[in-house]
Amino acid sequence: MRHKLLFTAILSLVVHSVSAQTLEDESVAWLQDLIRIDTINPPGNESRAVDYYARIFEAEGIEFETAESAPGRGNIWARLEGGDEPALILLQHTDVVPTEEEFWTIDPLSGDIRDGYILGRGARDMKGLGILQLATFLSLHRSGVELNRDIIFLATADEEAGGYFGVGWLIDNRPDIFDGAGILLNEGGGGSRNADGDIVFGVEVTQKVPVWLRLNAIDTPGHGSSPRTTSSVTRIVQALNTLLENPFPPRIIGPVAEYFSELSVDMGEEWGPAYADIAAAIRDPAFVQKLHEARPGHNSLVRDTCSMTRLSGSTKINVIPPKAWAELDCRVLPDKPSEVFIAELQELIAGTGVEIETIMAFTPAISETSTRLFAAIASVTRELYPGSRVLPSVSTGFTDSHFTRDFGIVSYGFNPLITNSGEHTGVHGNDEQVGEAAFRRAVGDFYAVVRNVVND
Repeated sequence: MRHKLLFTAILSLVVHSVSAQTLEDESVAWLQDLIRIDTINPPGNESRAVDYYARIFEAEGIEFETAESAPGRGNIWARLEGGDEPALILLQHTDVVPTEEEFWTIDPLSGDIRDGYILGRGARDMKGLGILQLATFLSLHRSGVELNRDIIFLATADEEAGGYFGVGWLIDNRPDIFDGAGILLNEGGGGSRNADGDIVFGVEVTQKVPVWLRLNAIDTPGHGSSPRTTSSVTRIVQALNTLLENPFPPRIIGPVAEYFSELSVDMGEEWGPAYADIAAAIRDPAFVQKLHEARPGHNSLVRDTCSMTRLSGSTKINVIPPKAWAELDCRVLPDKPSEVFIAELQELIAGTGVEIETIMAFTPAISETSTRLFAAIASVTRELYPGSRVLPSVSTGFTDSHFTRDFGIVSYGFNPLITNSGEHTGVHGNDEQVGEAAFRRAVGDFYAVVRNVVND
C-alpha cells in the first residue's frame, strides 16, 4: 500500500509538471499570436483581439459576450460562476500605442523570440499580462476547481487613449458585467530585482490623476516681417515659460510616504535616510533637485507635473497666426481635485492672456489594502520568493482602474513578472520585450495568487 501511495504521489507531481509546462507553452504561443494582431490605437481595431479570444473560449467551451462601442472597438468578457464572495475581475486592455518602426530592430508586431526575449508592441503593455490572466482563467475552468466567488475575464478597448470606448463605455452601457464584483486585478504593478538580488513587488493602489489641457491664445495676426508687441505665439511661449520657471512645490501623500519608507530598507546611506522620512527630506531644496535630476520617476511621485507635449502656431513661416495653442500632459497627486489644480494653473498664467481648455480630467481614488486579495499577493509572493516584499505603490501613469475605483471596486495593479535592474523593457518605446523565462515563471505565479483568493 505504501508503494502504491508513493507511486500515486509521484504520478500526481509528474502530471502537474506536464500540465504546467503545457500551459507555459500555450501562453508563450498565445502571447506571440496576440502581439501579431494589430491593435495599435489609434485607430484601435480591438475587435481583432476580441475575435482571437472568442476562438479560444469557443474551443474551451466557455460562454462569453462581446460588444463594440464603435465600429472595430471591441470588448469581450466571460464569467466562471462560484460562491457568494464578491467577484474578482481580471481586467486587461488589448490596444497598444503606436510605434516608430525606423527605430526598432525588428518588426514591431513580429512576436518573435530573440535571445530569450519575446519581442513586439504590447509584450509588456499589456498583452503579456493579459495572457497571464487568460492562462489563469482557463486553468480554473479546465480544473473544475470549486470557486468561492465568480471570476470575470474582461478584455477591453481604448485604454491607451483614455478608455472611453472600453471600460468607460461598458460601465455606462453594460453595468451588468460588474454585478457583484468587489475586487479587481489590472496592470500598474510588478516585480523588480535589484543588483543584490532583492525582490520587491509593487501593487498599484492609486495613481496620479491625468489632467490633459490645451492652452489657447488669440491675438492680432500679421506679416512675419513686422513683429508685434504680442502675438498668439508669444503669449503661448510666455505661458509655457512661466510653467518652466515655477515648478509645482513638492508634497507627500500617505501612500507615497509608505512606499518611499519601504524602499529605504534596501538603500544605502546616499538615499536611505531621506527615503525613510521623505516628508522631511523634501524640505531640503538640494535634495529635491537631486531627486529631480537622478530619479525623475520618483520625483514625479512627490509633486504635480506637467509635460509640454504638443505645440501649434502658424501654417506658414512668414505669417503671424491669429491663434496658437499648446497641449500639456499634467499628472496630479490624488489628494487634489482636478478642478482645483486647473484653477491654480489658470491663476499662475493669468498675466499671459492664455486660456485653459480641459481635454480630459479624471477623478482621484485610492484602493484600501485590507482585503483578502492584497493579503494573498503578499503571502503567495513571499512563499514563492522568500525574503521578497510587497509594497503598495502609486503610479505616475493612469490605467482603467480609475473607472472601476469610481464604480466602487477595490482595484489593484499587479503583475508577478520580475524585471531585473537595468533590464530593457521598451514600454511605449522601441523594441518592447519580455523575458521568456520570466514570463513562463509568471504564468504559474499569477495562477497561484488568484487560486489563493478564489478557492478556500
